[in-house]
Amino acid sequence: MTPVSAVIITYNEERNIARCLASVRQVADDIVVLDSYSTDGTERIAREHGARFFQHAFDGHIEQKNRAITHALHPWVLSLDADEALDDRLVRSIRDAMRDPRADGYTMNRLTNYCGGWIRHGGWYPDVKLRLWDSRKGKWTGINPHDRYEMAPEARIAHLSGDILHYSYYSLNDHYRQVEYFTTIAAKAYHERGRRASLVKRFISPVAKFMGAYVFRLGFMDGVRGFTIARISAYATWLKYSKLRALQTGSR
Repeated sequence: MTPVSAVIITYNEERNIARCLASVRQVADDIVVLDSYSTDGTERIAREHGARFFQHAFDGHIEQKNRAITHALHPWVLSLDADEALDDRLVRSIRDAMRDPRADGYTMNRLTNYCGGWIRHGGWYPDVKLRLWDSRKGKWTGINPHDRYEMAPEARIAHLSGDILHYSYYSLNDHYRQVEYFTTIAAKAYHERGRRASLVKRFISPVAKFMGAYVFRLGFMDGVRGFTIARISAYATWLKYSKLRALQTGSR
């Protein structure tokens, strides 16, 4: 069996981390938690579940996730967020794959729980993620906070059955707080890369976002939750470009 290190970054995740760690213990020989100086019970819970616990000031999702990998004992890494867990079918798939890896990386579907209900439309499912890989053949990249793992061009990637269970937002307040946080990060990242907030981006993109999620990607089939997700996603798009516009104005 090829050994696997599970790697998780955290900040004040006492509500979620126990579920995540209990899940990855079924497939990982080593568990790494890289924390951004939590002030709640995250450290205690992580240590109780056998994780090796490290801390480093947060300087970006991409930077922190790449840093976390440096603490792994094994080249093969399973990366989860603290609010995620593996379902039973995915646990079996990972075990089977690691008996004799025939690819350099493995993708898997992610199923999100939103305010108590599972979301299967609106572009939220299957939400394929590359989360198990030989870390010698790739790295985290992207634009914060939207990170992605990018493997070398010659790397072979296969898909595993089963789902990552993503417990995203417990309430609408959770969602709005995350929108505020992520749009600030995204606007700063766009500004640093010289991207502009045109009128189209500020006023047409939110409408397109709503229509795409609610109508074309069948978000309406998730009922009230589907409408709420599409509406807040459109608002987040508007807010991101409004913040970018404010940065442009301020820079001049």
